[in-house]
Amino acid sequence: MSPEPDVVVLREGTEGLSMESYAERLRERLPDHTVALARTPKEERELIPQARVVTGISIDEALLERADRLELFACTFAGTDHVPMDALADRGVTVTNAGGIHAPGIAEQTIGNMLVFARRLHEGWRRKENGEWRHFQSHEFTDSTVTVVGLGSIGQAVVQRLAGFEVETIGIRYTPEKGGPTDEVLGFDEDDVHEAFARSDYVVLACPLNDLTRGLVGEAELATLPPNAVIVNAARGGIVDTDALLSALQSEGIRGAALDVTDPEPLPADHPLWDLENCLITPHTGGHTPKHWDRLADIVAGNLAALDAGGEIENAVLRPASSE
Repeated sequence: MSPEPDVVVLREGTEGLSMESYAERLRERLPDHTVALARTPKEERELIPQARVVTGISIDEALLERADRLELFACTFAGTDHVPMDALADRGVTVTNAGGIHAPGIAEQTIGNMLVFARRLHEGWRRKENGEWRHFQSHEFTDSTVTVVGLGSIGQAVVQRLAGFEVETIGIRYTPEKGGPTDEVLGFDEDDVHEAFARSDYVVLACPLNDLTRGLVGEAELATLPPNAVIVNAARGGIVDTDALLSALQSEGIRGAALDVTDPEPLPADHPLWDLENCLITPHTGGHTPKHWDRLADIVAGNLAALDAGGEIENAVLRPASSE
């Protein structure tokens, strides 16, 4: 092992995936660089001070004082609120995230959830389990109106996959004047949200959780939705008021919900959402994909090349002045 590795992969895994596999993907892409896997806390203490790039869920702030070579911390999560950003900024370290690598899987699951409700496949599954050969009525997805809240990598991937379904699309984004891939683009202000919801058969939540979006879908917004509407939350549980959603589902104020995320998360075993036939729940699996490490390794390897060449860093969430 080189005494000064270019890239150090930290030991803590994510989504049940092996960090050894991640390190191997990086080695394949960086044959001229040294990639070291820190398998123990002792190895992390030894290797982090020597590395140019460290990648993992987070990094021990105490180790940064000796990390004189460190130029980039590549977080393996999309969110970085658990990362010591101030300390990294003080040391002029660039921080990137894993944003975008989950978009294809989340978009596919989102489309699948809308089709489940359109064709009532969950009712078919129930009848199959009961051995019932009884017909039931379903709907068409064609000519529906789908509002996608958030037009980042996930929202764009959803809209791209909707292109062949002959549906109308409304996008909601922070800067509607920039336009977007949807048929219509509106903003996050209350009037725009209600205007979009009033016309929606399906609402896909694909936005970050922040002060603006926390509780975005509450009692008032659910009341604006038509009774045939379906909410698909592929973002974060806190964007939806859980109690208000439960009430709307129980009273059939809306047709249904498909939740890959919940608030609280994990959803307690005794929560009444589990018992509702018009609520589909998956345990935050939308982003799971066998291509997880391949996509992330592509980003990290490309960013190491950018460091060498002084190029643009992909997925940068912190770019201190000292590193520009």
